[in-house]
Amino acid sequence: MAIKRRASSVLALSITTALLVAGCGGGGESEAPSQDELFKNPVTLTWWHNASQDGPGKTYWEKVAKDFNTLHPTVTINVEGIETNQLQRTRLPAALLSSDPPDIFQSWGGGEIREQVEADYLKDLTEQAKDEVANIGSAAEIWQVDGKQYGLPYRMGIEGIWYNKDMFQRAGIAAPPTTLDELNDTVNKLKAINVIPIAVGAGDKWPAAHWWYNFALRACSIDTLKKASTDLTFDDPCFVKAGQDLKAFIDTKPFQNNFIATPGQNDPTSANGLLANGKAAMELMGDWNKGTLDTVAADKEALNKFIGWFPVPAIAGSPGDPKAALGGGDGFACAKNAPPECVEFLKYIVSPEVQKGYAETGTGLPVAKGAEAGVADPALKSILDATTGATYVQLWLDTAFGSTIGNAMNDAIVAIFAGNGTPEKVVEAMKAAARK
Repeated sequence: MAIKRRASSVLALSITTALLVAGCGGGGESEAPSQDELFKNPVTLTWWHNASQDGPGKTYWEKVAKDFNTLHPTVTINVEGIETNQLQRTRLPAALLSSDPPDIFQSWGGGEIREQVEADYLKDLTEQAKDEVANIGSAAEIWQVDGKQYGLPYRMGIEGIWYNKDMFQRAGIAAPPTTLDELNDTVNKLKAINVIPIAVGAGDKWPAAHWWYNFALRACSIDTLKKASTDLTFDDPCFVKAGQDLKAFIDTKPFQNNFIATPGQNDPTSANGLLANGKAAMELMGDWNKGTLDTVAADKEALNKFIGWFPVPAIAGSPGDPKAALGGGDGFACAKNAPPECVEFLKYIVSPEVQKGYAETGTGLPVAKGAEAGVADPALKSILDATTGATYVQLWLDTAFGSTIGNAMNDAIVAIFAGNGTPEKVVEAMKAAARK
C-alpha cells in the first residue's frame, strides 16, 4: 500500500508550563465506551516499545504492564522492546500493512502519524482520552490530526549537547559554549589534550542528520520552518545554508575517526558508548540520552559524576531565533481495531503517578502535570529548565516532514558527512520526496 501525503500538521510547541506540558483519515468518530463494557472479558494486548536494551526504561515498562494487569486482571499485555531504527523504519511499517499489527506501539507524532491516519491504521482516542489530553496540554497536539487525537505522548524535551565536565576542566574550558565560535574553540582545546571532541553515530544516519537540523534551525526563521512543516516547500535559501554551515563544521574535524560507520547508541563502541565511557567529550542528543548512557557505561557512578548538558549554541548573525530549540518526544498509539482496553492502557501510562515513576528512571522528561517531582537527575533538570525557557520548539525535522521526506533528507545529509554529498543535494532530495 502506498501512503500518499498531503501536508504535515502544525508542529510548533507552546511551552507554557513549568514542565513543558502546561476528519480526514479513516478513524471515524470516536465514542468513549461505557465502563460496563470495559474489563469484562479477557483481552490480550501486544505492546511494542523502543526500550530494547536492558536498563531502567525496559524494566519500568515491564513493571507498568504488570501493574496494569494487577489493576485489571482481564487484560494481559505481551511486551516487546525493539531498537528504534528497526521499529520505526522496518518492523512497524510492515506490521501496519499486515492484518495483525501490534495493539499499542511507539508513535512519534507529526507528519508520520498523519500518514498513518490517512492510511486508516490508527484508533481515534479523542473522546476516550479527553481528560488525559487536557492534563498533558499543548504537547499532545503533535499527536493530533485535523483536531482528533490519535496518540498520547509520555516524554517530551529539547535536544542539546551532553558533555564530560571532567574533560572540559582538564582542557581549561571554564563554561559550556553558547555560540558556534565558542564551540569551535572548545573543540580545539579538547584536541589539544588528545580528546575526541564530539562523538557522532552517522552509521545510524539520524544522529548525524540532527546536526543539519540544528544548523537549519539557526539559518531559517521560525516562520520559514513553520511554512515548510505545513506546505512541504523548501525553496528558502536557508536550507542550503544549513548544509553549507554543516560542511564547514565537519571540515574542522570535530568528530571521532570512522564516524560514518559508528552506530548511534546501545553499544560500548557507539557514539553513545564513547561519551559514557570517557572516550569522547560531547554528543548531540535528546533528553532520553541519560537512560541510554546508563545502559552502556562501564562505570555508572563515574558517569553520573562527570555528565552534564548544555543547549545547542547559537550562531551569531543568523536569522534564526537563538533561543529556539529542536525537540520532540515519544508517545504511543493504538491500532484501529485494538480493543478499547488499549486506550485505557495508554491513559494509564500518562497518568501522573506512572509518569512520576517514569521520570524517576532518568530516561526522559515526563509530560503529565503532577509528574515533575520525579525529575531528580541534574542534567535532566537542566534540560527541563531549557525546555521551558525556549522561545520556540521545532519538532524533529524528519518527523515534522513525514517519513518519505525524512528518510530522503537524512540519506542526503549523511552523504555530506561521508564526503560525497552537497548542501544543494539535500534540498533536491527533500523536494523530490515531497513530489512523491
